[in-house]
Amino acid sequence: MGNRTGYSRLIARILSGISWFLFVVAMPNAAHAENSCPWLTEATASGLIGVESVGSFIPATGERPAVCTFTQKDHARARSLTIAVEIANDSHARMTALAQACGSNAGVLNAIGNEAVYCAADPHRGELGERAVGRVRDKVFTIVIDTKAKDEPVLSRDMLKSRIYTAAEQVAGNLF
Repeated sequence: MGNRTGYSRLIARILSGISWFLFVVAMPNAAHAENSCPWLTEATASGLIGVESVGSFIPATGERPAVCTFTQKDHARARSLTIAVEIANDSHARMTALAQACGSNAGVLNAIGNEAVYCAADPHRGELGERAVGRVRDKVFTIVIDTKAKDEPVLSRDMLKSRIYTAAEQVAGNLF
């Protein structure tokens, strides 16, 4: 009877060890969350546009910048956040060229990267949105948060200014 008890304990310890080994090996795969955008997570983007969003990432190729796009998951409203990042030999000149889209309405985003500005995304299209253009060392970024909804309950002009600042802060921080 004593051998059976010892044998049962040995089997129980072996099975316990195997189960812990499988748990440790399988856990990282089960807990892995896909984040294809290197500068912002889907959760952060969802918070910035005010609804659950899904993201996509297109890596840079040749002259084309890398682009992350986060769009509203349920297409009842059309909110989106787009981030474009490129490497430029003269990042100040490139940022200045991109910021010309803001015209004289550009506001300065203090303490964001080496320099950054913001303005209305595209007032000619009749959409509500904000754009930020900035640079961190040799990288130039453009961020646009916009909505196509006419009566937007969440993304008011003041709220957009606050959220474009937060987005620029996150992206610039991740570019350092």
